[in-house]
Amino acid sequence: MFGETGDYDGIRYVLQEMQSLGVKPNLVVYNSLLEALGKAGKPGLARSLFEEMVDSGLVPNEKTLTALIKIYGKAAWARDALELWEKMRLNGWPMDFKLYNTLLSMCADIGFVEEAEGLFEDMKVSEHCKPDAWSYTSMLNIYGSAGNEEKALNLFKEMSELGVELNVMGSTCLIQCLGKARRIDDLVRVFNFSVEQGIKPDDRLCGCLLSVVSLCDMNDDVEKVLSCLQQANPNLVGLVKLIQEEKTTFEILKDEFRRIIGDTSTEARRPFCNCLIDICRNRCFHERAHELLYLGTLYGLYPGLHNKTVEEWSLDVRSLSIGAAHTALEEWMGTLAKFVQRDEALPQLFSAHTGTGTHKFAQGLANAFASHVEKLSAPFRLSDDRAGCFVATREDVVLWVESRMPPTIATQKPE
Repeated sequence: MFGETGDYDGIRYVLQEMQSLGVKPNLVVYNSLLEALGKAGKPGLARSLFEEMVDSGLVPNEKTLTALIKIYGKAAWARDALELWEKMRLNGWPMDFKLYNTLLSMCADIGFVEEAEGLFEDMKVSEHCKPDAWSYTSMLNIYGSAGNEEKALNLFKEMSELGVELNVMGSTCLIQCLGKARRIDDLVRVFNFSVEQGIKPDDRLCGCLLSVVSLCDMNDDVEKVLSCLQQANPNLVGLVKLIQEEKTTFEILKDEFRRIIGDTSTEARRPFCNCLIDICRNRCFHERAHELLYLGTLYGLYPGLHNKTVEEWSLDVRSLSIGAAHTALEEWMGTLAKFVQRDEALPQLFSAHTGTGTHKFAQGLANAFASHVEKLSAPFRLSDDRAGCFVATREDVVLWVESRMPPTIATQKPE
């Protein structure tokens, strides 16, 4: 019961009661405790409990090990998870599909390519845990994140030869990888093959295609990707074309945006908006990008973008794409300039949060944000004690605004 609610204090109370009564926990109890500690977010205690269990002479089963791997993965304790895998191999502890795939998913989440390849090869030579569709999908995700399109394509070919069923997630990972590598013809080939195999493109795959459109520099490539997207979501293609037409008024854009977003699954709405903003930025439609950011905020796609207190005003761009983050920074700096010009009260500290991410390939947003800060000559600097956070003082912001104002306006005081 305490485990289901993640109540650590309750878990500890029961354990103490057992110890006081001389009741020795068995494997079922330890498994329940480990799952509960995972829900409570206590990886250190889970590790100590596991070591205590092993020291007591109990041999972990698949459920024990899977629970602990999930805890390590959630906490991004990759080294601990891989050390546990080595212990499993040395001690001959049981390994099953779920355990292997949990480890592969963890490697995908944090970008451990070589470690994942080792796991995958282990599965191939094992008697009872040959890679399944989920295993292959995890590897496609790993190669896609690492930008290794050749290995991803070879894996795709291997799946076809072995008759491993390709799922929509695997297609999405491979298409994303090929799109980043600008291998558009290969992308179209994989998309068409996936559709022929009966895969129905979902919103995540459509978002992937939309992100590739934002990356394309050549019109021919754009049209090839849009032709794929046309098969999956023709309404979305219509919106892409609409945002690039000068005659499109804000009211027309608003109505169409609301309709498309309303027909989109909740988890894909923000990525769609991010990609649309990126498309506008890459084609120098900056005003349209700002309109889309406004609409995204209006329809609740960017909750917590701004947080303002008496002491601090923060901008959180961790859920934004690079183009959307640039747009949000420009919008914010424009707002701050108006506050200074109107002599309105401002907090002492300003902060912009890009995050650092647990994935080894996830530093793109922070680096791109830093470059845009420099381009705008904005008064932000990386915080010494808060990773992925850019900070500025009120004095910095006021001086920045005044330096960009004509001298006559900068010296005037509002009446």
